Amino acid sequence: MLGADAIVKCLEMEGVEVVFGYPGVAICPFYNSILESKIESVLVRTEQNAAHAASGLTRVTGKVGVCAVTSGPGATNLITGIATAFADSIPMICITGQVNSELLGSDVFQEADITGAVESFVKYSYLVKNVEDIPRIFKEAFHIANTGRKGPVLIDVPIDIQNATIKNFTYPEEVKLRTYKPTVKGNMAQVKKVVRELNDAKRPLICAGGGVLLADAKQELLEFAHKFNIPVVSTMMGIGAMPTEDNMYHGMVGNNGKAYANKAMNECDVLIMVGARVADRAVNQPDNIVNNKTLIHIDVDPAEIGKNVGPHIPLVGDCKAIFEDLLLQEIKGDYEDWNDTLDYYQATMQKQRKVKEGFVDPAAFITLLSQKLPEDAIYVADVGQNQIWSCGYHIVKKGHFLTSGGMGTMGYSIPAAMGAKYVSPDKEVIAVCGDGSFQMSMMEFATMRQHGIKSKVIVLRNNYLGMVRQYQHFTYKDNYSVVDLSGSPDLSKIAAAYDMPYFLVDGQSDMEQMIDAFLSNEGACLMECVIDPMDLV
Repeated sequence: MLGADAIVKCLEMEGVEVVFGYPGVAICPFYNSILESKIESVLVRTEQNAAHAASGLTRVTGKVGVCAVTSGPGATNLITGIATAFADSIPMICITGQVNSELLGSDVFQEADITGAVESFVKYSYLVKNVEDIPRIFKEAFHIANTGRKGPVLIDVPIDIQNATIKNFTYPEEVKLRTYKPTVKGNMAQVKKVVRELNDAKRPLICAGGGVLLADAKQELLEFAHKFNIPVVSTMMGIGAMPTEDNMYHGMVGNNGKAYANKAMNECDVLIMVGARVADRAVNQPDNIVNNKTLIHIDVDPAEIGKNVGPHIPLVGDCKAIFEDLLLQEIKGDYEDWNDTLDYYQATMQKQRKVKEGFVDPAAFITLLSQKLPEDAIYVADVGQNQIWSCGYHIVKKGHFLTSGGMGTMGYSIPAAMGAKYVSPDKEVIAVCGDGSFQMSMMEFATMRQHGIKSKVIVLRNNYLGMVRQYQHFTYKDNYSVVDLSGSPDLSKIAAAYDMPYFLVDGQSDMEQMIDAFLSNEGACLMECVIDPMDLV
């Protein structure tokens, strides 16, 4: 067995069904070996999208996504996708080809120190120096990626190692890492402290982050909130942790969140931050969230607790395990008046929008689209104004809401939707992007066509880099710089070039009819919505 065969065998042992990637000479032995496997290979059209597609797969299945690219520019192009996954704690295995071991450090053709380059963007990385180490390394990599605070792991494999013969392939049954033992169960003394605080509280609030979704703790959070009558808000990455229209859920917090969600954060007397980093996008002034309240911070990563603000009660552990323990406790607080207050805020503090005639109101469009989507639909928002409208107006039922939160990577939605649809062919998968982010990944229409991936794409077109234009509107008094997207392609012709049906919505009157036609189409298709260039989130 060659080293390349051993890599494929390791992936098979981990239950991997698909690898997203882009070949080159330094990774060719691997791609030659994978032909003999049942593992599918999906050829993306630029390397960072291999990581985004793997991310989409991971976030809807809970399985570790895998991508594989060649050395040099192939590996460096992958970095943006790796950094995007790292910022949102998405488990992933990134395999990169490398030049011959004996040539490392001599600046030969397509050599790049990728393990050094990604040091701050991976949970861990390996440079394989001995072919016999491949089974151990892959077993460790999958374990590290998908335990504790999850994240991407990079494995760099020189071509001579891929072509070397492994004499004794044995895939380990367990991982033995003395220095890596993430905490799963929460400390019961700390759990009891949380219970005491909740018993004394009058206005408790849970702020759910992406860690709740990564821990597969949605059901436990829902049961906890309803059993003890404790309201919930979320960060951007926590959208979907509770159904949007659940009576205990009060929206997304942060600079672009709901006013009533932020008011709930300000007025609560006990705040439980769970699976969230207390980062600037969710909490603009972290020190203020401890004023006049008790902060309880629950996270699987002890490094995050106290990093941005000191909690009164730190609790390290897996969200799912901790909620299971909390559900067994006796909490007798009476929060009926507090819930009534939050219901009143939500009913009276809805943002009123004014939309210029002759354009689509993105808020109304996304709301109507959401209402018509199946309960288990997967909605992937890109980055920019489209992301904020999506966060504010998409209605999550029993499906998934995916976006790039920590890194804010434009171009994420189409490849992530592609990865999600690949493993969820029976579910409706929609990518929603702006005309700027669309042009960063529209080349993946070729991948969708080649591999029969039937995800749908919606472009909210305003002919600007809308979020930056909005910032320049307020900061520089409409002195716009390098945000005009003149020269963008005719989207109807782009759709035709890839044999995709095209739908145009250029006003409110035909919006419902076009959404119905768009969703009734069984294949991949493209919809363009014309937005007022001066519209604000």
